[in-house]
Amino acid sequence: MAPLTGLFEHPIVQAPMAGASSPVLAAAVSDAGGLGFLAAGYRTPAAMREQITRLRALTARPFGVNLFMPQPPVTDPAAVDAYAGRLADESARYATPLGDWDQSTDDAYDAKLAVLLDDPVPVVSFHFGCPDRDVLHALAAAGTVTMVTATSATEALAAQEAGAAAVCVQGVEAGGHQGTHRDDPRADGTGRGLLGLLAEVRASVTIPLVAAGGLMRGDHIATALAAGACAAQLGTAFLPCPESDANPLHKRALTDPAFARTELTRAFTGRPARGLVNRFIREHGPAAPAAYPQLHHLTSGLRKAAAAAGDPQAMALWAGEGHRLARALPAGELVAVLAAELDRARKSSS
Repeated sequence: MAPLTGLFEHPIVQAPMAGASSPVLAAAVSDAGGLGFLAAGYRTPAAMREQITRLRALTARPFGVNLFMPQPPVTDPAAVDAYAGRLADESARYATPLGDWDQSTDDAYDAKLAVLLDDPVPVVSFHFGCPDRDVLHALAAAGTVTMVTATSATEALAAQEAGAAAVCVQGVEAGGHQGTHRDDPRADGTGRGLLGLLAEVRASVTIPLVAAGGLMRGDHIATALAAGACAAQLGTAFLPCPESDANPLHKRALTDPAFARTELTRAFTGRPARGLVNRFIREHGPAAPAAYPQLHHLTSGLRKAAAAAGDPQAMALWAGEGHRLARALPAGELVAVLAAELDRARKSSS
C-alpha cells in the first residue's frame, strides 16, 4: 500500500462534496497532480459503484471515495415533527411536500463498504465518525489508504488508535458539514480554527495530517503545510469549476455580494454545516433541532424545488469562509495555479 503522500504530485486534495463532486471533477484534479475524490454520501451503493467505474474510465491516476458513518436514531422525534410544522409555509411557497424524515440513518454504509472491499480504490475517507478497527484493517489489507475526518485532537487520536492511515483535520472555517464524531448541540459554537487545531493534533498523533478549512490559495496551503499538514483539502475552491456538479445558482452565489457571510447552521440537515447565509438560514436556523439525517430528508424536496425555481434563498449553499476568493477555472487549471502559488509562497519564505 502506497503512503498517502505517494498518491499525488501536488499536496492538493479535492474535498469530497456530496452533491457537487463528480467523476469528471475528480479525474481532472487527479490528472493535474492532485488527489480527486468522489462523494458517496446520499448515493446508493450501485450509484457509487457506477461513479467509480466512470472515474476509472477517465483517469488512471489515484483517487478517493468518501463515506458517511452511520448515525444514531433520532432522540426527539417530536422536535422533528415540530420543525416540520414550522416548514409548512415553505412547503406551500415551493409547492412541494416535505420529505419523509423517518428513514434509515446508516446511508447504506455496510453495503458501500462491501463494494469498496470487493473492488478496492486507492483512498477511502470517512466523515461523521471513525470506523471500527476491523473495517480500517480490512481496507488496509485490500491496499486502500484510509483517512478519517477529525475536528479535535481527541477525535484524531481515536482515528490513529483505530488504525487510520491519515487524519483530515477540519477547522471550523470549512464549508459544508463539520465532521464531528458525535453531534452534541452543547458544543455548537465551540469549533476550533484550523491552524490552532493543526498544532494541537500534530502534538497528539504521528500519522499524516491533511488540513481542511477555508483554504483557497496557494499561500494558504503553504501555511497549512508549515503547520504540520502533508496536504491541504479544498472544497469551496473547486465548487465553481465547470466540472463540478454544484448548481449554477450555488456557483454564482459564492462571489455574489448579496451573500456576504457564512454561518454554521442546522437548518437544512440537523447537523452543523457552514453555508452562505440566506433567508432560510435566517428564518429557520435558530429553531432547527439536532436531528441528522432526519432534517436532510425533510428538507431535500424543498431545496430541490427552490433550485428549480431559481431561488437560492432556500438552497443549502455550502461554502467555507474563504468563498469570496473562489475562481471559476477548469479544475486542472486550478490545480496548476494553486501549485504555482504554493511554489512561490515556499520560495518567498525560504
